[in-house]
Amino acid sequence: MTPSQIELVQDSFAKVAPISDQAATIFYDRLFEVAPQVRAMFPDDLTEQRKKLMATLAVVVNGLTNLPAILPAASALAKRHVGYGAKPEHYPVVGSALLWTLEKGLGDAWTDDVAQAWTAAYGTLSGYMISEAYGKAQAAE
Repeated sequence: MTPSQIELVQDSFAKVAPISDQAATIFYDRLFEVAPQVRAMFPDDLTEQRKKLMATLAVVVNGLTNLPAILPAASALAKRHVGYGAKPEHYPVVGSALLWTLEKGLGDAWTDDVAQAWTAAYGTLSGYMISEAYGKAQAAE
């Protein structure tokens, strides 16, 4: 990721943060719409899950300027997700739902540059998480 991409991700997330609960609701609605099979991995009441999602995103987004500092937490998160039933093929679906959510939440502020920046950020983190949880061969697929 370039410094300008990091800035775009951080600036755009700052615009979504004030509507974090609504954004998290949109995200999970979209995720379960496109991948209903993952619904069973989540509690019936998503209140706490939505808070965890937005808190985790905030840590990651704020940590993009010092990626090595957030990688241990990303590794631990990835390994925990294995226990929940997450598989490598779920990561692109989650990424798609996240980008869709950001597009809806940002409206006109969702530009091609912002989309590319978020795609790069998600690709970097998800690739790392997959390699940590499932091995380097899975991350390359």
